[in-house]
Amino acid sequence: MKTIGVFDSGFGGLTVLRELLPLIPDARYVYLGDTARLPYGSKSHETIARYAISSARFLADQGSDLLVIACNTATALALEEIREALPLPVIGVVEPGAQAALAIASAGPSTIAKSHVLVLATAATTQSGAYTRTLNGLGLRATEKACPLLVPLVEEDWLHQPAHSSVTLEVLRIYLLEALEQAPDANILLLGCTHYPLLRPLIETTLKNLHHPMHIIDSAAATAHKVVTLIPDAGPVSTTAPECTFYATDSIEKFQRLGSTFLRKALPEVKLVDLGG
Repeated sequence: MKTIGVFDSGFGGLTVLRELLPLIPDARYVYLGDTARLPYGSKSHETIARYAISSARFLADQGSDLLVIACNTATALALEEIREALPLPVIGVVEPGAQAALAIASAGPSTIAKSHVLVLATAATTQSGAYTRTLNGLGLRATEKACPLLVPLVEEDWLHQPAHSSVTLEVLRIYLLEALEQAPDANILLLGCTHYPLLRPLIETTLKNLHHPMHIIDSAAATAHKVVTLIPDAGPVSTTAPECTFYATDSIEKFQRLGSTFLRKALPEVKLVDLGG
């Protein structure tokens, strides 16, 4: 049984885990949310790398055979440092999302030359330029749009009740209008934050109302499918639920409550771990 370690600074990486579970049900999963030290986006490159490496080492110590850095900020700013620090396969979330965009751009009536990828992400991820560099390296044009209000709206669960979801819809509309002013020919939308899959229905509604259809790429799903290619004989052959262990570095009660929204099922016991400052 392979052990897959999944790391995020908080809750968003649970969307990656959610995609992994049905694809590789025979694996053992260890998830770490470094909630005591979030948000990573406000920290320096050096601090983010130090936090991410200590979290990755913790997962390696739990017996992980492969690490998934299910955090866009850590992937954008510290992936190479993590790979240098640990003798394990390490996969981030940026490259799989970019490769999924390339696959869409190369298929059907779309072509690479005609395709323009709009990336919605946090401010820290957009400032790193990681998606633009990766997409440009694949021959794709890219525009990154920072959407700093979306993560708190997701974490406050302003998605379902009409009074709240109307606010989230308006915020999405403003962000997308601003982005489409910069990239009016964008035809691929890449969700460059692991919180954003929870917003997908609202994003689809907003794009429909703006009369601007786009192919939507969920980087969490793209990352999970990339992991499958790295594990021999991975596939849905198990008849039992995958084994999952959850750790958080702060407020395990909050992690259990919010985590169930991201994972779309109740979380079992969450264990508290202290990784220092």
